[in-house]
Amino acid sequence: MVLHTWNQVLEHHIHVHCVVTGGALAPAGDRWITPQRRDFLFPVKALSRVFRSKYLEALAHTQHRGELQFPDALQCLSAPESFARFLQGLFAQDWVVYAKAPFGSAHHVLNYLGRYTHRVAISNDRLVALHNGQISFQWRNAHRGNARDIMTLEVEEFIRRFLLHVLPKGFMRIRHYGLLGNRCRTSHLAACRHLLELPEPLPRPPESVAVLMHRLTGRDIARCPQCHKGHLEVIMTIAPLWQRERMPQETQPP
Repeated sequence: MVLHTWNQVLEHHIHVHCVVTGGALAPAGDRWITPQRRDFLFPVKALSRVFRSKYLEALAHTQHRGELQFPDALQCLSAPESFARFLQGLFAQDWVVYAKAPFGSAHHVLNYLGRYTHRVAISNDRLVALHNGQISFQWRNAHRGNARDIMTLEVEEFIRRFLLHVLPKGFMRIRHYGLLGNRCRTSHLAACRHLLELPEPLPRPPESVAVLMHRLTGRDIARCPQCHKGHLEVIMTIAPLWQRERMPQETQPP
């Protein structure tokens, strides 16, 4: 599961991208449960209602424990009666869960994850200009068929919007769950391979960061980002501070 908090113009648009297996390991771990149809897992409308119920139930429990913080504009919701009415309004609305067709292969899964896992709110190639204290950037306008438009903001407003998407310390953007949950990944994947009669994955030989990035995302980080033709040359590798502190003085870089 990957958390995203932004839309094309850097405003709050909190949503989660999830990769879901097309089946499940039985609770006892003795069989693989296959969907009745290969192209259908479960009704999306029903999933939307269940997601709404689970989310709002967790929100209500968090508020009941006194763990919710209400900024100035939302202080009116801090009273239990006001918060209950707020939740009733959310229950009355239809929630949206968007489901894509099943992935065709592991290669398609990697292509999907490569686009979503380590993105930030805006990439450098969308920045157009910085002039007279204003920043211009490209964005896709869904109301015009995803046409490319230019938005110009004051520097302070651009920074404010960007900082909306800096997560609090200790908050994880990526969560592994289900078969890939950290506590049970090894045993569950071994059980799945046994039940599905799949071979153990071959160990990968060591590879450089550039090779790894190209394999996972198709992006060549050694290629010049300006001309896209020449290749960058490594002049020096600077170790992280924690490593430099442990290095003998004579081996530390200048």
